[in-house]
Amino acid sequence: MSDAPRTARAPNRLAREKSPYLLQHAYNPVDWHPWGDEAFEKARATNRPIFLSIGYSTCHWCHVMERESFESEAVAALLNAHFVPIKVDREERPDVDRIYMNAVQAMGTGGGWPLNVFLTPDLEPFYGGTYFPPTSRMGRPGMVELLQRVHEVWRERGAELADQGRRVLAAIESLNQPDGAAPEREALFESAWAYLAQGHDAELGGFGRAPKFPSTVNLNFLFRHWAAEPAGLQAARDMALAQLVAMRRGGIHDHLGGGFHRYSTDREWLVPHFEKMLYDQALLAWSYLEAFQITGDPAHAGTARGIFGYVGRDLTGAEGAFLSAEDADSEGEEGRFYVWTPGQTEEVLGKEPAALFDHRYGVTAHGNFEHGTSILHEANTLEESAAAFGLEPGEVARRLEAARTALLEARAKRIRPHLDDKVLVAWNGLMISAFARGARVLDDAALTARAARAADFVWTRLHDAATGELRRRWRDGEAAEAGQLDDYAYYALGCIDLYQATFEPKWLERAIAVTETQIARFYDGTRGGFFESPAGDAGVKIRIKDGFDGAEIAGNSIALYNLVLLGRLLDRDDWLTMAGQSFDYFATRLAAGAAAMPQMLVAMDLERAAPRHVVIAGDPAAADTRAMVRAFNGRFSPHDVLLLVDGGARRKDLARLAGFVEPLVMTRGRATAYVCVNYACRLPTTDPAEFIAQLDDAGMTPHAGEGR
Repeated sequence: MSDAPRTARAPNRLAREKSPYLLQHAYNPVDWHPWGDEAFEKARATNRPIFLSIGYSTCHWCHVMERESFESEAVAALLNAHFVPIKVDREERPDVDRIYMNAVQAMGTGGGWPLNVFLTPDLEPFYGGTYFPPTSRMGRPGMVELLQRVHEVWRERGAELADQGRRVLAAIESLNQPDGAAPEREALFESAWAYLAQGHDAELGGFGRAPKFPSTVNLNFLFRHWAAEPAGLQAARDMALAQLVAMRRGGIHDHLGGGFHRYSTDREWLVPHFEKMLYDQALLAWSYLEAFQITGDPAHAGTARGIFGYVGRDLTGAEGAFLSAEDADSEGEEGRFYVWTPGQTEEVLGKEPAALFDHRYGVTAHGNFEHGTSILHEANTLEESAAAFGLEPGEVARRLEAARTALLEARAKRIRPHLDDKVLVAWNGLMISAFARGARVLDDAALTARAARAADFVWTRLHDAATGELRRRWRDGEAAEAGQLDDYAYYALGCIDLYQATFEPKWLERAIAVTETQIARFYDGTRGGFFESPAGDAGVKIRIKDGFDGAEIAGNSIALYNLVLLGRLLDRDDWLTMAGQSFDYFATRLAAGAAAMPQMLVAMDLERAAPRHVVIAGDPAAADTRAMVRAFNGRFSPHDVLLLVDGGARRKDLARLAGFVEPLVMTRGRATAYVCVNYACRLPTTDPAEFIAQLDDAGMTPHAGEGR
């Protein structure tokens, strides 16, 4: 490690960047370059290999490696003398990260972040891995020895390494060209269901053992698989609900501030990795809202509200856009910001209120985490705590609410984890979608306003009106990096959901415009599917079509869902044909493992369902119209789009987009509902009960709490 303070050194090239991750390395003694032509030309001119290091600003092991190795003068001397070191923020350049993550996994060395890869000057990967300590230990090669060895091998056998790198890239590109015929779609649904059923943890919820990730794509698929046959597939619904209940009760849930940490390190959902990512909040909000629609259980609604409260308070910028993430670490320790001891709760609450709180949320003298601290979790039910303290459950709930408020205020005075305040279009699109869905399901106009404000920020700051193109990232007054497929697809989805929360046709118009540009920049007209990155970037050796729905959903899964939904709504046969061709492409890829892309199956599920649109003709501000809208929004209706037509300009704007709504009008001045299947509408009704009956008759799934 260097003895010189960071700021006493001259900054390296990264000091000119906007990425919080790159700026974290701006005072390393390593001669870092950002990804780009200057670094590539230097590597070619000097015939040095590139040392590519990829991470993100809230990555715990990235911080560890920076402290141990990239602050080390010995490591820096080797990197600067024999390599061209390049730093990449994976969240700004997912296309670069995707290529070299696949490469490292193809080499059999695992994957994760930090990702460290050695490349030829022509950007061909020949060796890599994740975390490397500064010196070799416990069978893991250290940076000093590794850099010396790679330098020697490059000098002696550089041509051989280059040939190896070309073969790795060729193997990755071959994944874009699946062999064989597309299997029956139904077989894919059954294959994914069987895989998830086998891996389900019936005792503690979720799938597999440890670590456990939220994997909301599994839940999205399971809810829809159940909805296709509610009587016969109750187990699919129950599996999804079991995970959501276990997560809500566990330490992965922030019981004071709302929202969820990134994943659980244990099987019990107790000990999280304490990062908080924007995309996790959005996707979990989707799941808890759907669970509320399906069950009517207010606990699910409360969990969703907690997510929205957290994002609105801590992950929203001054102009309304959503920020990316909060770190796991503060004051040099993971989780320090979030954990408690009995003495700390008593200092804030007083002795008796603290005892009640500690009983309910598992704060003990010995603790369940490092240094005798406790991660909050529902150690006892409300009823158990009431019995233990001789109180009524309602009184316990009131006291606990006051305690949580006081402890949240006290926690806010602690040193917070680092905030990654960049704005990513893709993640904003997901959060816009979540807030818009929350506005509908929870009947909360304030959530609509938050969604609209973020969507307008993206449209005005990151969208080029002349070309239709999106930039990916905004920070410190700068829009940068070419938009990727997920930026376009997620933002379009957010606009579709925002239309259904506001019934303002401009949101559909924006979704259509973004989709048109997405097709022009990313669609593969030969095989189907969308490339993840646009053409024309010399630094991207191959364009990939991602085949995995993980913590972040594959751009193709959302893009194809949008194509089906908009294609049916707008009567765009060309878009529906593109979707069909693309589903065949991905079905072929998924033949050996359908569970790799549960969200793609959600899109296929939409395609196999009969086209259905629900139209309400009425005054949006009138009580009878709002009653109809609430009746629809309170139900789990995964295949349906709700449209609203009034007697003014919005009717004309919507009819211009979806012509079939033109003849649908109010009956005798009253709000009138139309349930339309395959563009044929049933008899109109002004009776909410009859409206609900028509929805049920057409195959929509009511929740157990009907009548709310």
